[in-house]
Amino acid sequence: MRRTSRIIRIRRSPEPHGPTPPTRRAVRAAAALAAGVLAVSLTACGGDDGGGGDDDDDKGKATGDTGTTVTLPKLDGQSLEVAAVWTGAEQKNFKAVLAEFEKRTGAKVTFVPAQDPIINFLGSKIAGGAPPDVAMLPQPGAIKQAVEKNWAKPLGPEAAKELAENYSQGWQDIGSVDGKQYGVYYKAANKSLIWYNAQVFENAGAAEPKTWDELLNTAQMVYDSGVTPFSVGGADGWTLTDWFENVYLSQAGPEKYDQLAKHEIKWTDASVKEALTTLAGIWGTKDYVATGALGTDFPTSVTQTFTGGDQPKAGMVYEGDFAQVNIVEAKAKVGTDAKVFPFPAVGDTAPVVSGGDAAVILEDSKAAQALVTFLASPDAAEIHAKLGGFVSPNKNVDPSAYPNDVQKKIAEALVASGDDFRFDMSDQAPQAFGGTPGKGEWKALQDFLKNPKDIAGTQAKLEADAAAAYGN
Repeated sequence: MRRTSRIIRIRRSPEPHGPTPPTRRAVRAAAALAAGVLAVSLTACGGDDGGGGDDDDDKGKATGDTGTTVTLPKLDGQSLEVAAVWTGAEQKNFKAVLAEFEKRTGAKVTFVPAQDPIINFLGSKIAGGAPPDVAMLPQPGAIKQAVEKNWAKPLGPEAAKELAENYSQGWQDIGSVDGKQYGVYYKAANKSLIWYNAQVFENAGAAEPKTWDELLNTAQMVYDSGVTPFSVGGADGWTLTDWFENVYLSQAGPEKYDQLAKHEIKWTDASVKEALTTLAGIWGTKDYVATGALGTDFPTSVTQTFTGGDQPKAGMVYEGDFAQVNIVEAKAKVGTDAKVFPFPAVGDTAPVVSGGDAAVILEDSKAAQALVTFLASPDAAEIHAKLGGFVSPNKNVDPSAYPNDVQKKIAEALVASGDDFRFDMSDQAPQAFGGTPGKGEWKALQDFLKNPKDIAGTQAKLEADAAAAYGN
């Protein structure tokens, strides 16, 4: 995902670049989700909890020859292309889901690697007369853009029915534009988590913090033990927007968060200054961030936290539940070597920010509609869940499909939040501001990571870029 904000973070696209946020109840959602994640507090063992749900369990759906909870048509001889920005294990695991669709329908599905910003990538494909049939769009604003450009096609009755049965209204709303359903949020992310090296914490005598002040104290303890406190994947600008959003949501509150997401208040607002000042307490403290952060991509920021024995390059790394994929690649065990705590409360309430990737049809056909229908079903999500590094907002996914207690609790907390969540702010913004490498918010925060003292200059740059992108 882009690591959707990349759950749980929480949402809604600002007009005119995305659907209007359907809820303002983030405080209740944050409390519920924080409690759910704290329940795993990662003293929980990360062992295998077993496979997915029983194929014959009753989910209130018809069972056909080609499915367990969803009936799919025979598509022998038909072919599809699916584009997404996913790489590495994330791409590999999604291909396993596509392989099951091929097995059930007889269709041939090809994965097309895309680049950020995916809207630009798709524009080139469409201009060249070769659009993919389905694209996984990581921003509500990107769905709105695809509709405005007449690229996106509405969901058919089968996909819409599957979506209505398996998703809360809030997740349906963020995939709709002007009352029509275009997107199925197949993959979600809890972007309010900090992962830590359990051995480093033990050596430092550190405990899991619940507040920002406690986090700073924990960082000092880790530093004093001889390990750099934080690994930051600054080469990927979206990781920095996620840092900012968690601090801002907790400190400024949900109403301000919604206003800033829609550019109803300026980035020169005092609340932004306060959040950047808070961030500078970590980014600007000497030796608190592993060297070379601006040249470190997200996967490396995770793996370098869980390799190197009891002397890794850092003791903690912030990012969503999807970091588990990279933790496993580092040969570390989730729940034992790698533990996690909710992003600490900066203000009165711990933040809960979510992101996600939605399946959107660009070339309408029976096969494309069938694939999106499949992706809206528990069947597809349970295949992906078993492979790890994945959370589904599908409320009918059997929790036992998740490979460990940590992932299970994160997923259960997400589903329990219902419609109460805030979506990744940068994912709601026009892509030119919130989703383009080397530009807008990504670039401004990379510059801020390099020079955390320049708060006023960072605010001025953010506001100038936002005003240009939003047009107000």
